[in-house]
Amino acid sequence: MIRKAVIPAAGLGTRFLPATKSMPKEMLPIIDIPTIQYVVQEAVDSGIEDILIISGKGKRAIEDHFDRNVELESRLEEKEDLMWFNEMRRLADMANVHFVRQKEANGLGDAIYYARHHVGNEPFAVLLGDTIMDSVIPVTQQLMDTYEQYGGSVIAVEEVPANKVNRYGIVGGNSLSDSIMELSTLVEKPAVESAPSNLAIAGRYILTPEIFQTIEQTPKGKNNEIQLTDSMLLLLKRENIYAHRIEGKRHDIGDKLDYLKTTVEFALNRKEFAEPFRKFLIDILNK
Repeated sequence: MIRKAVIPAAGLGTRFLPATKSMPKEMLPIIDIPTIQYVVQEAVDSGIEDILIISGKGKRAIEDHFDRNVELESRLEEKEDLMWFNEMRRLADMANVHFVRQKEANGLGDAIYYARHHVGNEPFAVLLGDTIMDSVIPVTQQLMDTYEQYGGSVIAVEEVPANKVNRYGIVGGNSLSDSIMELSTLVEKPAVESAPSNLAIAGRYILTPEIFQTIEQTPKGKNNEIQLTDSMLLLLKRENIYAHRIEGKRHDIGDKLDYLKTTVEFALNRKEFAEPFRKFLIDILNK
């Protein structure tokens, strides 16, 4: 059973400067809910309540968000605003959330390595803190089901257009079914002409504890950082790794255009203002 999840949230968020100079990119809200709350909720909805967030300098707001705010709760209770009072309590109690700080931005592989003492000798889920999944069955649960069937590390993947292949880690291998592939290679941000497929790693993983040994052996790669993709390529020499084509939609909150699109899509699904917002968009587009 997968009992623990790790959420890397230590990146500098340079694509969202100047907003992320003082605010973690993972706290960028989709309307009124921070991105990382969606990520934690996915883990909880998948049955995982022991969560380690890998944070970094200037990320204290993430810790505060999942902590109790007694003053705020008292004020809401005094105003008899029970809906928000209960929501603040639920937020603080939704999971056992732990934190460890990555001392310097040294790549995703290095960030995952900080989880080794918390995880111990058991498989665990990894959910990137700037990626939201919109799906009926939580994507992490989908990967857990594949892990239970095949027993090796599992990577979430999705098809991407050719012009975006060089932005992601790309996998290649042999298809076992419409949604499952046994991997033979992984390449970090390849040129489109040398990419093994157009299946991109989609920000969710189930990893076996052996990944920590291969991270130790991984030299710095792209951007002079320890890339998790490179560590998994070493792991592939020791054990089978599988790719699971996700059922759902991935939202990359680290990209400005995707962030705008996500906000619009989520707003159109909010009953309290979906119709007036849709009318506003139509009016704007017709001008």
